[in-house]
Amino acid sequence: MKLVFKRHCSSLTSLNLQSTKNPSPKQSQILRLCKLGLLSDAIRVLNSIDSGEITLKPILYASLLQTCTKAVSFNHGLQIHAHVVKSGLETDRFVGNSLLSLYFKLVPNMSETRRVFDGLFVKDVISWTSIITGYVRAGKPGNSIEVFYDMLKFGIEPNAFTLSAVVKACSEIGNLRLGLCFHGVVIGRCAPAVDELTEPGAICWTSVISAFTRSDLFEEALGFFYLMHRYHGLSPDGFTFGTVLTACGNLGRLRQGREMHAKVITHGLRGNVVVESSLVDMYGKCGSVEYAQRVFDRIPKKNSVSCSALLGVYCQTGDFESVIKHFREMEEADLYSFGTVLRACAGLAAVQQGKEVHCQYVRRCGWRDVIVESALVNLYAKCGCIDFARRVFTQMPVRNLITWNSMICGFAQNGGVLLGASTTCSNSTTAERIAKKMIELQPDYHLSYVLLANVYRSVGRWDDALEIGRIMQDRGVKKTPGKSWIESNNKLGSFLPVGDVEIPRRINFPVVMDIV
Repeated sequence: MKLVFKRHCSSLTSLNLQSTKNPSPKQSQILRLCKLGLLSDAIRVLNSIDSGEITLKPILYASLLQTCTKAVSFNHGLQIHAHVVKSGLETDRFVGNSLLSLYFKLVPNMSETRRVFDGLFVKDVISWTSIITGYVRAGKPGNSIEVFYDMLKFGIEPNAFTLSAVVKACSEIGNLRLGLCFHGVVIGRCAPAVDELTEPGAICWTSVISAFTRSDLFEEALGFFYLMHRYHGLSPDGFTFGTVLTACGNLGRLRQGREMHAKVITHGLRGNVVVESSLVDMYGKCGSVEYAQRVFDRIPKKNSVSCSALLGVYCQTGDFESVIKHFREMEEADLYSFGTVLRACAGLAAVQQGKEVHCQYVRRCGWRDVIVESALVNLYAKCGCIDFARRVFTQMPVRNLITWNSMICGFAQNGGVLLGASTTCSNSTTAERIAKKMIELQPDYHLSYVLLANVYRSVGRWDDALEIGRIMQDRGVKKTPGKSWIESNNKLGSFLPVGDVEIPRRINFPVVMDIV
């Protein structure tokens, strides 16, 4: 965890921010455009500058690469990559990590990302963590653990984010013992990072709590909060409460969430937009929609974050009409809001309203977002507008598993129209191609096989559907059964399906869980 705190210093040293050379007006303009997300304009200005005139190349190229990543524009990123190679900046640590981030977030083929990683002149903990996380996201947990061992051989000390990624990899390959070992190391690293400080303040504690939350270690986040507040007597701020409320929501802890709400009022943070938005989200995730709406109504100055939180609450509970209603009342929508309202339109099969939202998204947003465009593909596919879905799909610079799933679902749901007759067998071929691409991206993901089997059934290809089941069995791919959660005496238990009847798993919480 100490390395997380030191990371920023090493990056600043790499950039040599104390350079005596002042940036030219055009360089300042590029940095300003990057900050605003106006990528095309920034690249246009860059192309108008002679390479010899650029005095702050590391800062400039790193900013451009980060903007390309945010804009999900890999083609522009390739142009900047060419500039980096031409300028000989592959050796700069900050530029190299920005380049690696571009590939690991936008390129589904990990071999390309690995090639960039291997070409880095300096590999720090950020570089190693990026490639390890990339392998986990790509469904290759074995590779991520191998890279982790290589990292240790090179003497690079992992941080909490590295170890949390390795814990996820262990869970995916089913190695419980190894996962528990790494999980223990994660906890062991965060505590000494705080203990070694003579007087750790609220900011330090909040950083650790936030790191746990971002790593999906919600129990540990709550544990550190209580240590900070009860035993060290430190007063949490709005950001601390926002982080802890996120943990409560993800754990479904309504009682603890209410306890945090009371503390928010006690600390005089009512009206803080960050805290109030987190409260809305927490109550929604815990199934208390009425309380979420009450908190939202009390927010004096609502912004896109608080409105997006409420949209997420109604979308999660299936109240799609309320999602559309509140979206129309929003003065300013962000990317999350667009994605949520498009999912609501898909749930209502409201294709016309979805098209209106599509127009607003194109008009308002300065860059393309893979989550929003995946929601568009899902909307059009569910509503039977396969041509629209395919058009959005083919124009997307980057596609994720949700995008591929949506296209296959569209073929499966509209199979009678699109795939049922021999004259439309080309669509069946397209569905097969999409499914094979999905399986290539993540071979252990069961839904890819299930959706392809559904497509085969929709056109009467029963033997092929059965063959998919045999392939799943041979590869050890299993469909994960759904389960529900229930809170009892501030303890969380799950319901697992057994046959046609759901029987609650016997809950012996004092033994199974040690809740803080």
